[in-house]
Amino acid sequence: MKSALSIIISREYLERVKRKSFIISTILVPITMIALMAAPALFMLFSDGESKQVVVVDETGQVFSRLKGNDEIDFVASTAPLSELRDQEDNEVIINIGRDAIAHPNQEITIYTRGSIAMMTDAFISDQLSSAIEDIRLEAYQISNIRQILNEVEVDGSFSTIRIDKEEDTATSSAVSYFIALAMDMMLYMFILIYGQMVMTSIIEEKNNRVLEIVVSSVKPFQLMLGKIVGVGLVAITQILIWAVLVGACSAWVLPLFNASSVEEPELAGMLGQLTDYGFLASLFVYMILFFIGGYLFYSAIYAAIASACDNIQDASQLSTLATMPVIIGIIASMSIINNPGSTLAFWVSIIPFTSPMAMMSRLPFGVPFWEIALSLVLLYISFIFLIWLCGKIYRVGIFMYGKKPSLAEMIRWARYK
Repeated sequence: MKSALSIIISREYLERVKRKSFIISTILVPITMIALMAAPALFMLFSDGESKQVVVVDETGQVFSRLKGNDEIDFVASTAPLSELRDQEDNEVIINIGRDAIAHPNQEITIYTRGSIAMMTDAFISDQLSSAIEDIRLEAYQISNIRQILNEVEVDGSFSTIRIDKEEDTATSSAVSYFIALAMDMMLYMFILIYGQMVMTSIIEEKNNRVLEIVVSSVKPFQLMLGKIVGVGLVAITQILIWAVLVGACSAWVLPLFNASSVEEPELAGMLGQLTDYGFLASLFVYMILFFIGGYLFYSAIYAAIASACDNIQDASQLSTLATMPVIIGIIASMSIINNPGSTLAFWVSIIPFTSPMAMMSRLPFGVPFWEIALSLVLLYISFIFLIWLCGKIYRVGIFMYGKKPSLAEMIRWARYK
């Protein structure tokens, strides 16, 4: 025979998993994320650039000959007066290069446009003008092959980054670590708030329908609160696991097409090496689950206590600031942590339970000593046990209160009741 707690957990879990909204969001979110990532590339691939004629009035007699067009931009010289060219509606872009443009390009070069032009077009024209004037200035030094010499001594700054704290020396990319940390941080933030507030909404709805008065005649208030928290949490874990399987399947199909060892570009090799390090990715996923469970349990207990003390969503939303603000502080701190994951601030913010789920997720892709991860998890779960005991005492009083929004002092007094 099932216990009362297991019945509550299964009811909360099955009620949400069977909803069409859960099924649609579980399938739609990964597809939407993939579409958003692929959309810019597809737009660039299938968009046909329109050829644009750029009229150039070159008073120096040296710049125009060095301007090189492309498939979308064609530079055309003109000796007509500038006023006449501006009156012709066919001229969408006109460049006027003054006599002293070589010495003072910022004052002597003006670009006239009829309406706004694309950012890429504006950048291309500016690059061509800058390159042309630089070439003319370099030739003034009368050093043969000076441009070739500069190209040969130039260093692109792409160096290999090797993690020596791993079992095998593996090339890594700071950019990939940055984006992985940012993505995991935002996912954790989203899941904790969404599913924590789901617990709050569920309690308020049942409280308004007076269902709780019947339920608590069969089960203890603490069991009811814990059952709701665990049941909703299992829904979140189910969704995370489904997404992980979908992402893993896509990665297993796409990433083997690339071979990091055959890539000569160090930065690209580091990116591919990190993305194809399945042990590294698996460890990140496991830690994400552990910190999500701890963070969710920690904050959902607060949301449950708040919901038990309120009769409507409006009042609960005002009090939920107590739970939301630490999460937001953790996100703000994470932005700084990503830029300096080894700082003292990063350590303490990733240890304090109120901010540790978000902060530690920001540090993990960059490499964190295991003892720090273990300490953070232990403190988080110990804090959850204490918090759920404390919020359970508020919950057992609050679910029977109607018609009055309690103050924070009253909720503290409820927690002190024996």
